[in-house]
Amino acid sequence: MLNENKMGKVIAIANQKGGVGKTTTAINLAASLAVLEKKVLIIDADPQANTTSGLNFSPDSDQKRTLYEVITGVIDIKDSLIQTELASLHMIPSHINLVGAEIELVKDPNRETLLKYALAEIRDRYDYIIIDCSPSLGLITINCLTAADSVIIPVQPEFFALEGLGKLLQTIRLVQSRPNPDLAVEGFLVTMFDGRTKVHNQVLEQLREHFKDMVFNTIIQRNIRLSEAPSHGKPIILYDVICNGTANYMSLAQEILVKNGEEVTVTE
Repeated sequence: MLNENKMGKVIAIANQKGGVGKTTTAINLAASLAVLEKKVLIIDADPQANTTSGLNFSPDSDQKRTLYEVITGVIDIKDSLIQTELASLHMIPSHINLVGAEIELVKDPNRETLLKYALAEIRDRYDYIIIDCSPSLGLITINCLTAADSVIIPVQPEFFALEGLGKLLQTIRLVQSRPNPDLAVEGFLVTMFDGRTKVHNQVLEQLREHFKDMVFNTIIQRNIRLSEAPSHGKPIILYDVICNGTANYMSLAQEILVKNGEEVTVTE
């Protein structure tokens, strides 16, 4: 079902620390929203192109239709859209070439808003646009945060992960101060959680004490099936529909829909 009355909401998934479940969250949140009958676009804004390969596309299969060509103005964004295995989910793939955009665009006076203006052409086609940011705070990530309405911050429940949040929040405040004053934090998402581990429970408690209702109620539990799914080029809901990973990400999608004022039919 197309979003006829409003522009699609753009949500960036960001954390400059790698290995926190950022790409896993981008892929599986997008897929879960699509299963809930939302029209979704996922954008791979990471030169490592893990979202691209995680949805069964080779980063080298079509190097002329990636986010790099969109950002640098080589192609129109409409020409980069790829249909995924889910009917309601499209993707804009990435490629290692995206690394070069950081240097090529540094003198462009509009360098921070290139993705925002490109997305303006297609936002009315989608209910949600999910952006998988790279694990850095460079120009491409700034573009993503400038284009976004909100940002989800995945957090691995370890003490060092908490220390790294300050730099990301500082970058978010910087974006809010200039190119995107309306950028909001959608929420902190605890990933790879093991309730049997004392430190995981302590970090979760600290997060909720400090950030309160900015922490999602949904917790993404450590789940081997989640780590297996990308090697098969599938989101978890198409790889193992009954595992905890599927249940967790469906819960997250429903929580986001409710948070954004949409009606949700709760699935058992």
